[in-house]
Amino acid sequence: MKVFHDVACTVCGCVCDDLQITVRQGRITEAVGSCHLSRQWFLDQDKFSAPGAAPPAVAEIGGRSVSLDAAVERAAQILSQARYPLVYGLSRSSTPGQRAAVRLADAFRANIDTTASLCHASSIMAIQEVGESTCSLGEIKNRADLVIFWGVDPVESHPRHFERYSGDPVGMLVPRGRADRTVVVIDSQRTASSELADLFVQVDEGRDFEAIWALRGLVQGIGLDESSPQGTSWPELRDLAERMKGCRYGVFFFGLGLARAKLGHRNVEALLQLVRDLNAHTRFCARRMRIPGDVTGADSVLCWQTGYPFSVNLCRGYPRYNPGEFSANDMLERGEVDACLLLGSEGVEQMSPAAVAHLSRIPTIALDHPTIESTIAPTVRFTTAVYGIHLPGTAYRMDEVPIPLTAMLPASYPSDEEVLDKLSAIGYQPKS
Repeated sequence: MKVFHDVACTVCGCVCDDLQITVRQGRITEAVGSCHLSRQWFLDQDKFSAPGAAPPAVAEIGGRSVSLDAAVERAAQILSQARYPLVYGLSRSSTPGQRAAVRLADAFRANIDTTASLCHASSIMAIQEVGESTCSLGEIKNRADLVIFWGVDPVESHPRHFERYSGDPVGMLVPRGRADRTVVVIDSQRTASSELADLFVQVDEGRDFEAIWALRGLVQGIGLDESSPQGTSWPELRDLAERMKGCRYGVFFFGLGLARAKLGHRNVEALLQLVRDLNAHTRFCARRMRIPGDVTGADSVLCWQTGYPFSVNLCRGYPRYNPGEFSANDMLERGEVDACLLLGSEGVEQMSPAAVAHLSRIPTIALDHPTIESTIAPTVRFTTAVYGIHLPGTAYRMDEVPIPLTAMLPASYPSDEEVLDKLSAIGYQPKS
């Protein structure tokens, strides 16, 4: 038996790094500190090591088991013959695999996009427009006395967020933990998180923008026409504005309920501008609630490798950035992509039916973990080891803090990095 301490979990953007994992006879048998989202994930990672279990092949072509080299040759052929290839996913990988994906896209003059383009792309675009007053989760834990969740239900999506970073932990300037904090939930309906909050503000669906701008006016002391609808009652808005101005340190955690709404980037722009207004009165910041494990790392790697966080086109030999034009879902819907490499095929679940339909008509290459069943039937499938289970690596927490990952089980499959670098070594061949 071997016990691993301070293990990081990559199931959600919290990347909790205080887990204790017990391994007996090559199997994970206990995951102390894990949440309801991650516990079974850890226990399932070695399910194919059980007697009688049939592990997936290292590589397959058309559903038939083949050698790794044969699959690499076929995948390279697909990418070389494509006129407009796409590399998509990356959020379930790690920094080494993500860097290899960028090298591959560069080698084959491909588009490269992450799952962020269907999640917090609007937030990233808003940050590019108006900037961001931000902080680390450690700073929030130690200083924040007002925590506001807008358009997100962390009890369900990030189960240990309250416990570790926002609601409950004892901090330097909040020595009594939860007793020293006010927690507010703003949403269109009651959630599991609202039941734990001190205050719930219900905003009519689709009225977040109006509510935020009303708060901006109240914070700045501007007289407003209170006969106009603002998504919620004016007394609640005035109370919230006074709470925000009067706190010592406040933070907005905002989620896809705000960012994925119609014109979500305008919602996030308004919220970031409200944070800027509040900093004239107190210290306030904002943080996105990222969901897939290392989507923040994918943004970071693309930024330092290409200069852009998602939706990057490399077909001219240099990076170009244009959300919508070079976003995976949009290109697939328009039928422009003629070959696709999926670094984690579970990202397909977020795509539109039209995009998935086109994906099923073109050659696809999938790099998936052993426990993942491909959402589509790929032309070529590689089974790869899991960073943080079979391999060391790095994952970026939702606040862009890099967290080291621990290898706990022997790796019987190649890494993403190894497979992608084999493909990159073959490289781009000009199309006739």
